[in-house]
Amino acid sequence: MSESEVRLLLVDDHPMVREGLRARLSHVAQFKVVDEAGSATEALQSLVRHDIHLVLMDIGMKPVNGLELTAQVLARWPRLKVLMFSMYDNPEFVQRALQAGASGYLLKDAPADEIVAAIGVVMSGATFLSPGVSGRLFRNDQPKPLLSPREAEVLSALGRGESSKQMAARLGLSFRTVEAHRQSIKRKLGIEGQAELIKYAVEHAGGQ
Repeated sequence: MSESEVRLLLVDDHPMVREGLRARLSHVAQFKVVDEAGSATEALQSLVRHDIHLVLMDIGMKPVNGLELTAQVLARWPRLKVLMFSMYDNPEFVQRALQAGASGYLLKDAPADEIVAAIGVVMSGATFLSPGVSGRLFRNDQPKPLLSPREAEVLSALGRGESSKQMAARLGLSFRTVEAHRQSIKRKLGIEGQAELIKYAVEHAGGQ
């Protein structure tokens, strides 16, 4: 290992995300992906086994999410750097990540050169925020999407694991109406895929 080598741990509960991230980092000579983890337990075990400099941390894992895990990790390894890796550009998430001790917040659709730059900034002791979130973080007049009461109810039901058919029966709505609410929620939240919508619902509305 060279003195300038940065030893990385990739933490995300989706193997394909880890694979894509590893591929984007593979061309950088000074970066070494030492290990991958798909859960908080695996991440902690890896940190015990390996000498890691920086953790690329998914914010949306369960049952222990990236924010909680970051706090746990930094309590045990205070010199470690954590770069939060998220699909959400919500300023609230950015603030919570920084409060948990993360040194940066990177969007999952970031190009390879931005990921490389982010790691360099964080390892230098500074804080990195993706351009997509840094402007919103410091603008209080940014409009926030408002869900209707029915949309909020559908989102909460999604977070509890209900299918559209189950929601339709319980709420007295047609299946088509429930699906229309789901599409409207996705548009307002800026979410594209159904999997991302369900993940968001589990993390933010499942207990409501």
